[in-house]
Amino acid sequence: MYASVGVAGAFAAVRGLITVGQLSAFLSYANQYTKPFNEISGVVTELQNALASAARVFELIDEETILKEEPDAKELENIKGQVELNDVCFSYNPDVKLIEHLNLSVKPGQRIAIVGPTGCGKSTVINLLMRFYDVDRGSIFVDGVDVRSMTRKSLRTNYGMVLQETWLKSGTIRENIAYGRPEASEEEIIAAAKQSHAHSFIKRMPQGYDTMISEDGGNLSQGQKQLLCITRVMLCLPPMLILDEATSSIDTMTEVRIQKAFAKMMEGRTSFIVAHRLSTIKEADLILVMKDGRIIEQGNHEELLEKKGFYADLYNSQFAVV
Repeated sequence: MYASVGVAGAFAAVRGLITVGQLSAFLSYANQYTKPFNEISGVVTELQNALASAARVFELIDEETILKEEPDAKELENIKGQVELNDVCFSYNPDVKLIEHLNLSVKPGQRIAIVGPTGCGKSTVINLLMRFYDVDRGSIFVDGVDVRSMTRKSLRTNYGMVLQETWLKSGTIRENIAYGRPEASEEEIIAAAKQSHAHSFIKRMPQGYDTMISEDGGNLSQGQKQLLCITRVMLCLPPMLILDEATSSIDTMTEVRIQKAFAKMMEGRTSFIVAHRLSTIKEADLILVMKDGRIIEQGNHEELLEKKGFYADLYNSQFAVV
């Protein structure tokens, strides 16, 4: 319309039917006339996007839960931390085998390290322990109780997780630390932050523990976000711990201090440690070496090095002198 008015007005102005000023006024009117229609089309586009998004959300809400909870599921109380995996088999795709006939017995307070190449099933074992997936065959027991006969909430409440990928929510630093224990006092929050060596950088923030952070922690470095996640676990101190590459985004000097804090935190608690950097698991009570979904070697650090097997090759590849 704007172009039509411009062309027609130009011919009319050349013939002397209208002045250049009148042409300019008509062009201004045409621009103002089309603006509401452009805005309406934009609103219609946003409405269509909203309807499509809502349809996907409701489709997800209406989806049936894969892991169904038994009506008489038990609540875990006073957990000691004894974990057993009996002939566990699991695969994400039935045509692609992953974990087969996995057996493991963990005593309360033991530190279990799981190592192996990428895709060997380390993180899958963690997912099964937390019951994010149910085993295809076999059983997993916690204190002699099958995890399928207990509530998922009570099971997961007894685990503390620090993952390679951090997770934060929109809110203050204090709220993020106290996410697992909203009733925690200020003194307990600060004590946990000091143990994880997060207190110093928090105090340097504009409002300290009241500093607002976004959901993706955009105003924090990756290392600082991971320190907050570690502090969260330090505050709760559940009977069982899962550390999945927990220090992968922390500098070497901070890692040394964090390892000391972890050693104190893991005292008397069953701990599962997934690591690629083998220097972080030397003190583990038992190291499980996984390959293609199977445990091919197990023992402590010294025993596995003496065997000169797959673990020794992994270790030497990281620390060999060129």
